Amino acid sequence: MIKLLLTAVLALMGMQASAQDLKSYPNKPVKIVVPFTAGSLVDVLGRAIGDELQIHLKQSFVIDNKAGASTLLAAKMVATAPPDGYTLILPTVTTLSLGPQLMTNPGFDPLKDLTPIARLGLTNFFLVVNPNFPARNVKDWIEAVRKNPGKYSYASSGNGSPQHIFMELLKKQLGLNLIHVPYKGSNTSMVDLLSGQVDMAFIDGTLAIPHLKTNKLFALGTSMAKRTVLVPSIPPIAETVPGFDWSGWIAFAGPPNMPAPIVDLLSDKIRKFQATPAYAALLDKAAMEPSDPLSPAEMAEFVKKEYKRWSPAIQNSGAVMD
Repeated sequence: MIKLLLTAVLALMGMQASAQDLKSYPNKPVKIVVPFTAGSLVDVLGRAIGDELQIHLKQSFVIDNKAGASTLLAAKMVATAPPDGYTLILPTVTTLSLGPQLMTNPGFDPLKDLTPIARLGLTNFFLVVNPNFPARNVKDWIEAVRKNPGKYSYASSGNGSPQHIFMELLKKQLGLNLIHVPYKGSNTSMVDLLSGQVDMAFIDGTLAIPHLKTNKLFALGTSMAKRTVLVPSIPPIAETVPGFDWSGWIAFAGPPNMPAPIVDLLSDKIRKFQATPAYAALLDKAAMEPSDPLSPAEMAEFVKKEYKRWSPAIQNSGAVMD
């Protein structure tokens, strides 16, 4: 009953914002909540988006880093904020697809508790090995792991992370025996991966590509079925394991029941930015794959489809979130 009343109050507030504030929106600083620490990929992207919106909307867009609870700490905070367009968030695949399905009581419904505004880009993950690993392609990697069950280990950025689920899906599909070593974030796993304390991992391009260039790591394949624009010479895992096609993604959203005119305004400014060479350069710097811009309605449908698509993958992986 309390939740229904809260929803009604927030909806009323949204209508009031639409009627009273749209002509002058924004007339005070806007907060963009980033569910990761400063300097992270999502943080860098959020600051660039904020700077662009600030130029065109003539108001400050301030970044507020709120890491924790696998991005759900920030999501819950924004979900209960007034729906007036002054509190926004950059949710990820973990926020809107993985976390709520991996936790027993997440306290957050990704299909109801945020208003989708835009999709900012896709993250391709590289399956990398330490150079000492006896394989240079996915086929030989599968053979090496099968011949040595339980010998090799893989790192992830935590239980229930995309990197964890990707590897568990491969293990189950291919009948492999690998030891999982979870870390608190990808950066902390890199030291052991580079030193050979763990043998392999799925890591994003920002971490992988610099070490591929110096031959400190070797990439066997990528998680997306389409060949990456970042390093086109690396084949998708799907060329050896048909049907393997997974990616991370970053979105832009606000509280539920945001006024449609404000949502459309923000979406329009972001989509225009996405069509510029500056945005292409930003994605390249962040080692992200370009993706077709989505309208708010298309983004809402995308979130629903992704939530549904990840559900059996999560169950099949056996992953749980800390």
